[in-house]
Amino acid sequence: MVRIGIVGIGGMGMVHYNNYQHIDGCKVVAAVCHSKQSREKAISLKLTSYDDIESMAKNEKINVIDICTPTYLHKRHVIESLNQGKHVIVEKPIALHKKDAEEMFKLASDKKLLLFVGQVVQFTKESEILREAVESGKFGKPLDGYFERICGRPKWIKDGWLFDKEKSGIIPFDLHVHDLDLIISLFGKPMSFTYTSCGRKEADYKEEYRFNYRFKDLNVSAEAAWFNANYPFKATWRVYFENALIENDGQNVILYQPDKEPFHYKLEDEIMIPTGINLPATGMFYRELSHFISCIEKGTPSNRVGREQIITGIEILEKILDDGYVK
Repeated sequence: MVRIGIVGIGGMGMVHYNNYQHIDGCKVVAAVCHSKQSREKAISLKLTSYDDIESMAKNEKINVIDICTPTYLHKRHVIESLNQGKHVIVEKPIALHKKDAEEMFKLASDKKLLLFVGQVVQFTKESEILREAVESGKFGKPLDGYFERICGRPKWIKDGWLFDKEKSGIIPFDLHVHDLDLIISLFGKPMSFTYTSCGRKEADYKEEYRFNYRFKDLNVSAEAAWFNANYPFKATWRVYFENALIENDGQNVILYQPDKEPFHYKLEDEIMIPTGINLPATGMFYRELSHFISCIEKGTPSNRVGREQIITGIEILEKILDDGYVK
């Protein structure tokens, strides 16, 4: 039995907690809470509440610590957890600086512990379909790709940390990180990249980005935005292969081939678990956390979300953010 302690049982912490209830071979037994509200929530879930990671690790027989705190707290919480001799699952992004990500992975390696990053888009049915098409080569080589992740300015955040460059990394790290991680996992490290950005003068961050990543014989573009508008969330992609085009329009994944009728892939999840946040019920967190628990049981790193992939993404996003931030 893999015994889990969660650090932070806000929105994402509850997403993880709810999904663990459906995964065989694991159990959440405790939580680190930093507010009266979260302590009350822990009691309602029959979890032992602690004020800090060290106390939880020393008093509970846990194997893994799952960190669901805001981005700017990740490094401190990951290092504290690893120093307590526990495997770690941490929400994306692992950090806002390449050197911090490298430090965390090195510490995990030195202590012979596993460190997993919650890049959950890797575990959607849509991404799995695209990955199989790329890796199998059955439609020929990919020639061009476009990834889009856009919405109105988030209103759900409570204390404003999401709009602070030093705390969240804003749009590149909070939004585009999903698509860039998928792009790198599919196509490798870009040979080069460029981007443009724009935003209102009164905004203290860029509100919209367009990215262009260049690979050998392949061009991939992407867009990410928090528009100053009541605009619905959209996450889509389109990849053109030598002998086909596959499109995720946000609702369907459709295969278009020469002289054939369009083919609609089946996207139904075997298990649909409500998130309780601004996302509909889904199976992606279940598949992600099931994968991490399986890796912990086997003592092996993830073959889906690996160290080099994560660090490459952080390195690119750090350059973009440092260059494009506006005061």
